[in-house]
Amino acid sequence: MSGADDFLVEIGTEELPPKALRSLMESFRENVLAAVDLAGLSRGEVSAYASPRRLCVCITDLQHQQEDRRVEQKGPPIKIAFDGDGNPTPAAKAFAKKCGVEIEKLGRDKTDKGEWLAFSAIEPGLSAAEIMPGIIERALAALPIPRRMRWGANETEFVRPVHWVVMLHGGETIASRVMGIEAGNISRGHRFHSCGPISIASAAAYLDTLEKTGFVIADFERRRELVKVGAETAAKEAGGHVVDGESLYDEVAALVEWPVPVLGSFDEGFLSLPREAVISTLTGHQRYFPVADADGRLLPKFITIANIESKDPDQVRDGNERVIRPRLADATFFWDNDRKKTLASRQETLHDVVYQRGLGSLFEKSRRVASLAGWTAEAIGADVTAAKRAGELAKCDLLTGMVGEFPELQGTMGRYYAESDGEPPDVSAAIGEHYQPRFAGDDLPASRVGQALAVADKIDTLAGVFSIGRKPSGNRDPFGLRRAALGVVRVLVESGLDVDLRALIAEAVTLQPDSKLSGDEIGDDVYAFISDRLRRYFLDRDHGLDTETFEAVMVRHPASLVDFDRRLAAVQTFARLEQAASLAAANKRIANILRKADNPEGLTINPKLLLEDAERALHNALGAAEETIAPMLEGRAYADALNELADLRDPVDRFFDDVMVMVDDEATRNNRLALLGELRALFLRIADISRLCIA
Repeated sequence: MSGADDFLVEIGTEELPPKALRSLMESFRENVLAAVDLAGLSRGEVSAYASPRRLCVCITDLQHQQEDRRVEQKGPPIKIAFDGDGNPTPAAKAFAKKCGVEIEKLGRDKTDKGEWLAFSAIEPGLSAAEIMPGIIERALAALPIPRRMRWGANETEFVRPVHWVVMLHGGETIASRVMGIEAGNISRGHRFHSCGPISIASAAAYLDTLEKTGFVIADFERRRELVKVGAETAAKEAGGHVVDGESLYDEVAALVEWPVPVLGSFDEGFLSLPREAVISTLTGHQRYFPVADADGRLLPKFITIANIESKDPDQVRDGNERVIRPRLADATFFWDNDRKKTLASRQETLHDVVYQRGLGSLFEKSRRVASLAGWTAEAIGADVTAAKRAGELAKCDLLTGMVGEFPELQGTMGRYYAESDGEPPDVSAAIGEHYQPRFAGDDLPASRVGQALAVADKIDTLAGVFSIGRKPSGNRDPFGLRRAALGVVRVLVESGLDVDLRALIAEAVTLQPDSKLSGDEIGDDVYAFISDRLRRYFLDRDHGLDTETFEAVMVRHPASLVDFDRRLAAVQTFARLEQAASLAAANKRIANILRKADNPEGLTINPKLLLEDAERALHNALGAAEETIAPMLEGRAYADALNELADLRDPVDRFFDDVMVMVDDEATRNNRLALLGELRALFLRIADISRLCIA
């Protein structure tokens, strides 16, 4: 084992995109980690650091050199490698050339099956100094960067221009070129607080040196914590708490290298704006943290995180207050001006906005959504009139000045404008909820009308985009269809909406403009697409759920996702029963028997042909079970039904012990196949338990 030392690589750049900094940092670490392990270098922990102007990976105790390894290669058989006179053939010469030796230095490998030419050698391990530059280049090239840029006269491409590279192993510099820059041990500190280049003595000294000499806290997680604690402390001093801080902590930490909290204020009159408008103005444009009191009411205060420890903090505060004042004034103008027209009066203008080529205007989209919302509302017992009205008005706020300035407020401002117009509360609430859930973990619509509208909007989007042949491919999903499908799943399942999903999709497809694809084809594709999201949803929700259990229920293609959820829970409970393994194996055996018999249809059981006691007992047990579980299935008490069916284990086991199914007599054989078909059909009314894997 060779020696080991800490390794450091720092890529110094111009300011990196703040929203991408964490993902770039984490991907850089993962890429380096995977490559180091593949290279066979032993190591300790791998850590990643990042600030606005640097990406860094540190590896503790990185081995200085790979271990030597024995290389063995098997060549052609001797009878092919040499001719009758013992002269080497082209096959032998090619193998020797491949191995880089003369034919005389090749060995022979004898086995029971014959003798072959062979090559064996010790390949010396490469040093980390030879290996790591290539690993770093490849790790950087594989970062998730949508659009790369060039700078200067070279051909290097990266997310931002690279200005310096530090690469150290212990206290030694690894001399190499990375991203077109000569690597060394010189870093750079804070743009304003630091004086000149900073020499990094060793990888282990990196963080302390940058902080004490360069006024840079390179550890992203520590810097984020300082931002969070600083903002929360300042908010507490102002008599409140930070609002929605988690949505900003990462981004602000990616904007500063030396975080200093500053408390500012604004005119209390701006609090007459809708709460979300104030928050969006503070967070969206300036990355300020809003402050609210104990009752959740916004205070005329904000916290900004400066990237400089000023000798005159009042100047920093005044500057930020001057910046936010006109922003809030603009929001006030939009709020006052937008309310001069009602949402309803904006409907006709939706004709002028193209929703998507092939799918008409926003007006046509609104009409489809309104119709679907009414259909869904009727299915779930919500107010149909309110759902249709909300659908007609849901997209009107897209034409307002406030949403034009703050797109993230679409729907939210629609609710406020609807309330201002005197629309019914159900309509206003539904407009505000219909984009939910916007992202993973987001709240669901709380009102029934809002739930109907949210599902309708997303289903229309899915059906429409699929009808014009633009379904997602690979990682590309420009219309956000995966998010829409998962939103449909979440609203239906978590809100307990017992809707026939296939019928809803079919209704949505019929409302779309003419398509080159058939309605059935589009409907099947949309259902399959949602089913894929359904699988991911349930597997993520319940880590104890396995794919086989999911597929056991999915094979039934339940129309209602609420019904699907109940079946899934029932099968999971059944799988824990003592009888489950035996019955799952029996169902698998039955499925194989029926498949080999070409899945005969139309066979009926003739009691007179039940010759063995075991088959008569199974027939009687099936009859009793079917009568018992019928009302359970009607009431969707699937767990109770499977519990009853578990009692079939003994007659099923006895049948397979005592009865031969595939006998020569056709009538007897078909009668027994019919009996097994009835048994399988009984379980299939709930799920295909033959797919379960139970030890």
